[in-house]
Parts: sequence; C-alpha cells; structure tokens
Amino acid sequence: MLEISNLSKTYQRGNKEALKNISLKIEEGEFTALLGQNGAGKSTLINILAGNVKKTQGIVKIGQYSIDKNELETKKIIGIVPQDTGYDFVFTVDEALKNQSGYFGIKNNDDYIDELLEALYLKDKRNARLRDLSGGMRRRFLIAKALVHQPKILILDEPTAGVDIEMRHTLYEFLIKLHQSGTTIILTTHYLEEAEILCNRIVIIDDGKIVADEPKEQLMDSFSDEVRIELHFDHELNLADLEFLKGYDPQIEEKTSLKLKVQKKDLSKVFRMITDKKLEFTNIFVEKPKLEEIYLKLISH
Repeated sequence: MLEISNLSKTYQRGNKEALKNISLKIEEGEFTALLGQNGAGKSTLINILAGNVKKTQGIVKIGQYSIDKNELETKKIIGIVPQDTGYDFVFTVDEALKNQSGYFGIKNNDDYIDELLEALYLKDKRNARLRDLSGGMRRRFLIAKALVHQPKILILDEPTAGVDIEMRHTLYEFLIKLHQSGTTIILTTHYLEEAEILCNRIVIIDDGKIVADEPKEQLMDSFSDEVRIELHFDHELNLADLEFLKGYDPQIEEKTSLKLKVQKKDLSKVFRMITDKKLEFTNIFVEKPKLEEIYLKLISH
C-alpha cells in the first residue's frame, strides 16, 4: 500500500539532513503509529507523501504508483490531516468540502458528505463558516476534508492536539470504525497512550532514522522483562518485615499495598518467598511497561 525505499531529505538552508536513508513498508489495512520528537523527521516524511516537499533521494510508492511519475494518482489514494488548521475561513463547512471534492473531480456527493459530518458530529455545523468553528470542530473538519475523496490511506498528523478529552475519545471511536472498514491509517501523535490504544504497529523515528518498527505487542513484549507487581493486604505492612524482598525495590503505599519491580524470570521465586513468609495477600495487579517508557528508552541518547 505504501512503500518507501532509501528515502533521504536534506534541506539546503542550514544543510539539515531531516531524513537519513529510511525504508518503510505499510501494508493495506494496518493502523500504524509514527512516533518521534519534534524535529525527528515525521513532518518531513508526511510532507513528502503529500507532495509538499521534494525528496533528495529514494523511492516512494503509494498504491504501486511512484510519487515522481504518477503524482495525481497518488493524491487520490492518500488523505492527509495536517497539524496546521489554516484554510480559507470565508467558506462554510459544506462549501469547503464540496470544493475539496471538486479537486478530485467528484460531484453530487452530498450523501457521503452527510455521512462524514454525522460520523464526526459536525452535521449541525454544515452551514457554519469555518472561522466560527471551535478548535475541536476544526480538527474534525480537517478529517472530513481528508476523507471526502474516500482515500485508501489516511495520514493524521497530531489530530488530537488541543482537543478536549471527551472529543479525543470521540475521535478514537471514529478512527477505530474507519480502520475496521478497511482504511489504512498512519497516525503521528505526542499522546503515546492513544498510539497504544489505537495502533497495531509502532514505528519510531529519531534524528531522521527509524530506530524501531515492530507490531505493537511484539515491541511491548521485547521491553517487558521487568514487570511491576502490586499486592494488597488486609493488614498494615512494615518495611522492616519485607527485608527479604529488598532486591525488588519494595514500596509500601497506603499502609496495606506493596509494590515490587520483578524480572519475569523471578516471578515464581518472588511468590514462593512471599508464601514462605506466610504473607497472604487479598489482591494482585501485574503491569507491563507502558509504550511511553519504551519510547523514552529507544530515543534516549
């Protein structure tokens, strides 16, 4: 669906090498998170795919079409939701979506526009001018605009930035349904919990290079040698009585809760030690590292 080979981009101003010989293949139907710090190269990659930035070298194919030889065909396959919310504020939502449809030679698609507006909770704003929309509504409008030509690939660049929590979760539900309908989605975000919730593949880019590219579960498992255990007891605990667990960083919280950091290979050993001391717990929680922790490990210099 999307194939990138040996892609590089150097900006002449400042001789800045934004992308360094990266290769990436996105299969049809994947929901991929593209993660990285500001300046890592994410926006440069997206702008190359959008046709706004010319690559220095490499091959980019979108749906088997080369962006060099078949630019119009690639634009029909891809829809991009940019970070920038700048557009012509004099138009209404309906006018802007019809104008966008016209760029792709699409006419009389009122029914589909209705579907998009309803799905994105914008139907009652159809005749509102863009300048009168709130920040969250503008984000949703940009998604509708990117989808108006029914692209097979949707790229979202920080789609929930500045959006309140309730609307963020509304967008999550919409994206999950869109993905289930067969749309290939690439998401960039600084909210790593939403990448963990939504995506089934994680690509991390740092300093213009891809430093991780794995299915989410595989990536999480590879960094989960150590887990956190929380044990609840029906009586107060004393650290002096837990000296035998000192190798597992024991922490007491709220007097009756014990937290430990344990290597997976030591789990049986730890539970046996606790049982031998006749410490009976009433509940247990085991937590793997979160994507945020894994991300920070991978980009740390």
